[in-house]
Amino acid sequence: MTTRLLELNPEYYTIWNYRRLLLRSFFEGAIPSTSNNKNDSTEHGTVQQYITDDLAFLLPLLRKFPKCYWIWNYRLWLLAEAARLLPSPVVYQLWQKELGLVGKMLTLDSRNFHGWGYRRQVVSALEELSVAMGSASASMTEHEFVYTTKMIESNLSNFSAWHRRSKLIPRLLSERNASHAERREFLEKELELVQRALWADPDSKDQSLWFYHQYLISNFKPSCSPQADAIIPDLPDADKLAYLQAQIEDLLEMLDGAETCKWIYQRLLELSLMSKSLNDQWPVASSDLEIWINKLLELDPLRKGRWEDLRKQIFPW
Repeated sequence: MTTRLLELNPEYYTIWNYRRLLLRSFFEGAIPSTSNNKNDSTEHGTVQQYITDDLAFLLPLLRKFPKCYWIWNYRLWLLAEAARLLPSPVVYQLWQKELGLVGKMLTLDSRNFHGWGYRRQVVSALEELSVAMGSASASMTEHEFVYTTKMIESNLSNFSAWHRRSKLIPRLLSERNASHAERREFLEKELELVQRALWADPDSKDQSLWFYHQYLISNFKPSCSPQADAIIPDLPDADKLAYLQAQIEDLLEMLDGAETCKWIYQRLLELSLMSKSLNDQWPVASSDLEIWINKLLELDPLRKGRWEDLRKQIFPW
């Protein structure tokens, strides 16, 4: 009955909870309360079959309703029950299959944030199980970083892939035990990657590229040095200023032919403010700053108050 109801309406979360109670009852019937042996093939084979059958039941629902929270939540619950009741090698195989499944789903819909969130949990579970099973190389950071590159190359507008990449970078560099020179080279390659994407369509309204660019340039803020998750935590102010100036020059060149892109003006002002905070001098003429603010007021009138406040910050007199 729950199967029939959920096939009609998977948003009916009460039925998912009732199904959980039913499965818990089945599990208790398959595994006696006095049993503490996870390796009993008869007892746990029955539980494994219940779980794999229910995982299979969810597949057509995920295809039809890929953004339904309750399906994803229930799938995670099934796997948590597997971890509670089944031997680690069996659970590891289940999670490995999930990695393949979510990879296929993201191939079909590369920007499904439910799929990306689920992938993060799958990877975390596989890493934890690898450690528990005594693996010497449990981390999947390198693998996941390569995966984000693949997904970005297939679709530059994949916000989830850019976001995942930004969260992987601090751990990636830490695991590589990267030196200052290696971190600098890494940052420059990432800047080159996002700049190539921005140059491909500078007038694009796609925010994902600009948000990732913002993440990268945050390394040049005065307060960035103490941050452990910075790409280059010990970057001297003189080098920050040089990077900021290079970014400003690149954006000014990009502006030619993309005069209606508000993101360029916004980023130019952000970079100028960062530069001013480092050496108390504006990197461009005040007339340029005035022009950029006026363009933002013209192109983004819904945020008029924000740009007027920015004008007062830049020109307090």
